Amino acid sequence: MKKHKFLKTIPMKLYLILAVFIIFYFFFNDFGLVDIQKTAVILAVGIDKTDNGYSVTTEIAVPKGSDRKMGGTSSLEIVGEGKNVSACISDIFSKTSWVPKFVFCDLIVIGERAAKEDVFSYLNYFIRNKYMPESCNLAVCEGTAQEIISSQSAIDDTSSLAIGKLFSDASVKSGMVMPNTLKDFTIGYFGPSKSSYLPYLRSTPQKGSHTHGGSGGSNSSSGGSGGNQVEEQAYSAEETALFSEGRMVGLLPHELTFAFSLLKGNVHAGNFNAKEDDADATLTILEDEGGVELDMKKQKVTLSLDLHARLCCKSVTSEVEEIASEEASDEALESAEKLLRADIEKLWNTCKEADCDLFNLRRSLYRSSHKKYEEWKDDLIDSLEVEIKTNVNR
Repeated sequence: MKKHKFLKTIPMKLYLILAVFIIFYFFFNDFGLVDIQKTAVILAVGIDKTDNGYSVTTEIAVPKGSDRKMGGTSSLEIVGEGKNVSACISDIFSKTSWVPKFVFCDLIVIGERAAKEDVFSYLNYFIRNKYMPESCNLAVCEGTAQEIISSQSAIDDTSSLAIGKLFSDASVKSGMVMPNTLKDFTIGYFGPSKSSYLPYLRSTPQKGSHTHGGSGGSNSSSGGSGGNQVEEQAYSAEETALFSEGRMVGLLPHELTFAFSLLKGNVHAGNFNAKEDDADATLTILEDEGGVELDMKKQKVTLSLDLHARLCCKSVTSEVEEIASEEASDEALESAEKLLRADIEKLWNTCKEADCDLFNLRRSLYRSSHKKYEEWKDDLIDSLEVEIKTNVNR
């Protein structure tokens, strides 16, 4: 009762002032919306080393149209140059008058030349940018990043969307790709191991693919005319670049990438070939329990795999009764163990030669004993005895 009396005593002017304030706030606040006419919505960035500094290629989203035939995502590639990444971004702003926005950026590609120097001399720009997603994918590419960012994808509207599909959960579970993010790559660099990895991108022209004119596909600020013909590309990332102290020091071929993925315990649908009666027998991984264990008392590291697999197919004609069977033979399982053991040994030797602590052994030692870490950090990889265990079951 007292509450109603109090409300009746509030002057009508106060209600009017409150209503005006709400209306003003609603109509004059942008609520964080992006003005597409004044903003460069960057989907991907490519970084290259030049003789005078750096070159940054940005893939900027532009609308294709609202009708059914023209709808979708298109892009415009703008290239900026300067002594550092900040100067390159400023150059892009001066060319377009668009304010660069990295909040939607999901891919950074590093050119091969730029990857051979300390990448954090220019990646620190993105780490410091508070709008940059930590989950942004990083990759190294063959040749220049400008070429792969500006290329025309054969399977999607933009190159960044096509490349992004390579890093999907399905690709990770197949064991063929080892993606990495800006956050995790940074942790590896600044952590005790000072090592990490990135997927290595390659592009391949597609035979029989149609070409696109410059007006319908991606354009570059370097000034391609509307009649330029761009060949469609397909992308792969089955190789893995090794990094030590921020520099690319080695490259894992696809079979060693698969072995690395198995040791990480990522594979739950991947296929690999074993031998049965001197013929290929393809096995599918159903369960993957991989692990790396460091024992400083014995100065030994154990790389172990415990897999469950089924028979996928054979390269020879099988009897009708065998086709429905998914059970792998003992010979195929033993062959798989032998082949995987050999790949893991090659993987370890490759990392050892490149001085890349891919398995974060220094980090494990640092967490267990700071004193031992200071004693062993420089010679840890070379001093360890390696034991490899592989077990493949039905």
